[in-house]
Amino acid sequence: MTRLTLTLSKFLYLNFMGKVLGVFSFIWKLYVAIIFVILALIYLPIIYPLLFSLKNKKRAFKVFVFWSWSVRVLCFYHVKKVKKSELPKGPFIIAANHISYLDIFLLYSILPKDEFLFLGKGELLKYPIIRHYFKHLNIPVHRGSAIKSARSLVKAKQEVKNGWSLVIFPEGRIPDLNPKQIGYKTGAFQLAKELHLPILPMTYTNNHLLFSDPSDILGRAHPGISRVYIHDYISSEEVEALDKNALKNRCFDIINEPLLQEYPDLNDKY
Repeated sequence: MTRLTLTLSKFLYLNFMGKVLGVFSFIWKLYVAIIFVILALIYLPIIYPLLFSLKNKKRAFKVFVFWSWSVRVLCFYHVKKVKKSELPKGPFIIAANHISYLDIFLLYSILPKDEFLFLGKGELLKYPIIRHYFKHLNIPVHRGSAIKSARSLVKAKQEVKNGWSLVIFPEGRIPDLNPKQIGYKTGAFQLAKELHLPILPMTYTNNHLLFSDPSDILGRAHPGISRVYIHDYISSEEVEALDKNALKNRCFDIINEPLLQEYPDLNDKY
């Protein structure tokens, strides 16, 4: 056989295997979606009545922790804390990169003893089941409306006074060149400075391989081990000493370091 024929055969084989793996990935995404919907319907009657008072909201958080563990067990996702640093005394801001929808659901079982709320895009309110959970337990941010965004920040400040930590994905969305980070928005760091809160940086390094964007029908998805780094926190004193841009850059570099270690070619991506 000629070299051209061998090359063509290899290409066709890899293309075929890619499609086969894509079909298995689609089946796995469908399985995870079914598990998520079933658990959401089971837990909704338990959680929903708890969302209307501060005391009961913290009980609802414990149910979410149990939900997170349920997803992990039924979907065979194990979490390996590659780095596990000391946590600050709450409340604090958790700043993490965002590479998969798994980032959200796994966090409850990663930090089960530190009650937190998500500051997330208001577009999540479009989804019927998620809307009930997100609207009453977390804080939707409507980025298209300055007035609604301001209200979200006021609510965030009030929830911190009530003892809740805040989770923010400073990239604002899942990057197109996953897992390469995109530029951070400054809102999280301005909020940390205004509230004098420490920041806990976290890095997810492979969730995008365990469960890629659902809109990518044949994108990678399978059970496995999620790797997470819980970094040394940035103290409230350091937060106050740095301006918001310097703080943003420091946080970006901390979160980015494990990504560059595991994916050296990220430096070459544009």
